[in-house]
Amino acid sequence: MSHLSTPSVQDAVQLEMRGSVALIRLCRPAKRNALNDGLILALRDMFQNLPKEARAAVIHGEGEHFCAGLDLSELQERDAGEGVHHSRLWHSALECIEKGTVPVVAALHGAVVGGGLELASACHIRVADESAFFALPEGTRGIFVGGGGSVRIPKLIGVARMTDMMLTGRVHDAVNGERIGLAQYLVPTGSALDKALELATRIATNAPLTNYALMHALPRIAEQPADHGLFTEALMSSIAQSAPEAKARVRAFLEGKAAKVQKA
Repeated sequence: MSHLSTPSVQDAVQLEMRGSVALIRLCRPAKRNALNDGLILALRDMFQNLPKEARAAVIHGEGEHFCAGLDLSELQERDAGEGVHHSRLWHSALECIEKGTVPVVAALHGAVVGGGLELASACHIRVADESAFFALPEGTRGIFVGGGGSVRIPKLIGVARMTDMMLTGRVHDAVNGERIGLAQYLVPTGSALDKALELATRIATNAPLTNYALMHALPRIAEQPADHGLFTEALMSSIAQSAPEAKARVRAFLEGKAAKVQKA
């Protein structure tokens, strides 16, 4: 097991390898893991430089909360141009998670609010425990999402639900969050990280090229016209199945060496 940290933000983000899973922890519990530029840049750098043995990743928060959003105590006054560049900085950082090299599972507990929900939405799978709650308070604070939330969150829950959350300050508990699509898994309080690690460990056993295709091709196909999407699918399917590892896995199944799908 190896351990790395990011001293430039006073260990606000830490990385620990659990086999082939990169376990990434937000370490600002006194601030409810609120996001500042230093933490966002540390996440960017971490995902751009994951250890070569990493095949999947998990993001979680230390303390009682996953992430309570933007650290408003560090919010600076900016003119419009500076604001655009600042938002684009966050966009590029979170794209390193969403469009990186390995699938990412978010383990959610406590506050998943504002920028914290934007961060979670950049991950590929979200596991919430029963303590989690979701909100987008930017509307009530006179600001607007700036970390990609307006693009990613409606894809999870729809424009109408996001509009409601921002207009009214509505807070969704974990049960409702899972029901509307903010999380794919709902687990007992205190077990989100264990479940996320279980899923990431399973994901890490997949063929890397297939995982990469799921991360990068599926979202693009969803935004293409049907005919374009079908052609992209055909190309990706042929590329994935041509990989030596894919051929070996199919051969093992045909020879009865791989398990068949069973009812859960």
